Amino acid sequence: MSRPVLLALPLLAGFGLFGAGCTFVPIQPGGEAVRVAAAGTPLSCERRGEIAVSVKDRLGPISRGELKVRDELEVLARNEAPGLGADTVQPLGEPRDGEQRFAAYRCGGAVAGTAPATSRTRVEALPEGEAEVVPLRED
Repeated sequence: MSRPVLLALPLLAGFGLFGAGCTFVPIQPGGEAVRVAAAGTPLSCERRGEIAVSVKDRLGPISRGELKVRDELEVLARNEAPGLGADTVQPLGEPRDGEQRFAAYRCGGAVAGTAPATSRTRVEALPEGEAEVVPLRED
């Protein structure tokens, strides 16, 4: 490996391009309260529309981590939902080439199969030495 490539690898890893690190997409104040329903879960809510979101899934020849891309797509969908009067989003399919579509719903109260909305969006908001565990899905 040439010297410039060796010097670039720690820099790229530091920016989270290999799946670790912070997200590039921040959650907006309105998106914090939006829940995410599991794909395929039937919802008895008012459908408000669809949201199409996209992020870079590759930076040049380097693939970004699948979990990071999914997380950023979800955050973008949550950020867009309040503009449609929605409080819940549900993926309509798997991400593909950094793009994904979500259905937007107004459900009001609690919705089965959704991750609870939380005001804690940053690790810094937790007391030192503590972690918050949120299930990805309920089986």
